[in-house]
Amino acid sequence: MRAMNSEHGAIRKQVQLPLSVAFRISLLNIRVRFLRALITAAGVMLGIAFFTAVRAAALYAPPLNPNDPAALETATRQNWLVVMSLLMSTVGISNSMLMAVTERYKEIGTMKCLGALDSFIVKLFFLESGMLGVVASVIGFLVGWGLVFLINLFRLGSGVFSAATPIELLFLLGQAMAVGVVVTVVATILPAIRAAKMPPAAALRVEV
Repeated sequence: MRAMNSEHGAIRKQVQLPLSVAFRISLLNIRVRFLRALITAAGVMLGIAFFTAVRAAALYAPPLNPNDPAALETATRQNWLVVMSLLMSTVGISNSMLMAVTERYKEIGTMKCLGALDSFIVKLFFLESGMLGVVASVIGFLVGWGLVFLINLFRLGSGVFSAATPIELLFLLGQAMAVGVVVTVVATILPAIRAAKMPPAAALRVEV
């Protein structure tokens, strides 16, 4: 029994592929299914663009007066709209990734038949969603901040260049990227688990 356990452990070690291999496979999947990746990234980009626009507008606006109920109500409403938009983005991304799992039944089944562990399948989906999240977040930040910048350029003129410091903009970019990646990865949890738990033989029999 001990020999069988050690042999089983050796087999499991043999199929532990490095992170670089998972990264290359994830990148290849994005290229092959570019349209699906574009749809997923679009959901992230729109959510982050709205998030950035709301945050950037606060940088170019006068300081919020805590004694002004109307201003506080407006700020609260904007924050709720941001939260709702991010939730909608999460649902859309999750649906898109679930469709990706369906399209890749045979591919996932083949990898599992060749010895890929469940953790490797999960890693593939998380890497793929993480890369999409980073790229889409940067684009969403540029779109959201660009719109706010142009609007305030007409309102403030040359004063718009001094309204927000580079440090504030970099901090906002970091926030946008963090939120985008978190939203994308969280939305991928259910599809990744579903893909990892897929029986290899059943996956190979599915007609997609």
